[in-house]
Amino acid sequence: MLYYEKEITALKKSNRFRARQIVDNSIKDFASNDYLGLAHHKELHKQTCEVLASGDVHSAKASLLVNGYHQIHKDFEDALCVANGFEDGVVMGSGFNANIALIEALCRKGDMVFMDELYHASGVMATKFDSVNVVFFKHNDMQELQRLLQTHDAKRKIIAVEGIYSMDGDLCDAKVFDLADEYDALLIVDEAHSSGVVGENLMGVFDYYGVEVKANHIKMGTLGKAYGSFGAFILASHHIIEYLINRAKPIVYATALSLYDTLLAHKSLEYILENKEHIKEEIKLRQMIVARELGIEVQGLIVPMLIGDNKKVLEIKNEMLDCGFAVGGIRQPTVPSAIIRLIARVGESEVALIELCKKLAKFAK
Repeated sequence: MLYYEKEITALKKSNRFRARQIVDNSIKDFASNDYLGLAHHKELHKQTCEVLASGDVHSAKASLLVNGYHQIHKDFEDALCVANGFEDGVVMGSGFNANIALIEALCRKGDMVFMDELYHASGVMATKFDSVNVVFFKHNDMQELQRLLQTHDAKRKIIAVEGIYSMDGDLCDAKVFDLADEYDALLIVDEAHSSGVVGENLMGVFDYYGVEVKANHIKMGTLGKAYGSFGAFILASHHIIEYLINRAKPIVYATALSLYDTLLAHKSLEYILENKEHIKEEIKLRQMIVARELGIEVQGLIVPMLIGDNKKVLEIKNEMLDCGFAVGGIRQPTVPSAIIRLIARVGESEVALIELCKKLAKFAK
């Protein structure tokens, strides 16, 4: 019995059907979120394995609260706090789970979440819990956000934005930090796509805007993108981290982040900080290439090209693949209208990026 045959047929008919494909490492990668190319940095992998092999255990074995919290976790959390200027932090299994943990745990009865309409699907999904009251504001519209903050009476107000939005590639508006202070709101900033990419020290939008970290600030970042590893972290005041460790289900009930991924991310953090000037130069170079060849100004490394047609997006994606380049062909429900999503990764050469941009230029609107 094919229980979902009609639904699958409908997805295929609308050119929204997706399937797994084994990665072909001979193809130049302009599709993945490995922004700095650290997933290919063999020395970081080697160092991680050497440290892990010298220890008594190579697995977390349990949740953070049941004998799964290792010195490796603590050392990385401390390093993240120092690098980002936060008081405390916790590492966990994924950015998806981190968003669920934050929204579900922080929003109690009588509270209200004010969420950007383009916030990641994980955060949107968390708003479906019965305990969560949410109102969405137009993307990066600070006037509407202010009006909603004024209008809604709530015990606690929680604002949720992204540092760099994963599909549009634009930065959150700096005014959101002022509004959070003005209305005594907690501010969640999902830095999955900005941590490691923007800022004087490449630590994200807090760093980029020169924001002084305050007690109402919460930063979430992922380790599977610029850091070339896997997992996520949440940084906040000690008070909030203490609360999350006790109430956030993805922290309480999940096995702690793997020791390998934690160590690798720690090595990547050290590498980013030690090589920040060179990395910033490489990022700026790629932004200049994209602006010159495609006429698209980007603030990070995400380059969205609006196509608006699912079939055409797939055709472009496959045409680029035949030429030896991987790009993202993003369709609904991830985006309202189909786009080609090019990632101007530091992991690929500027020569390859120029070649790809020239091929895509005929599709740029």
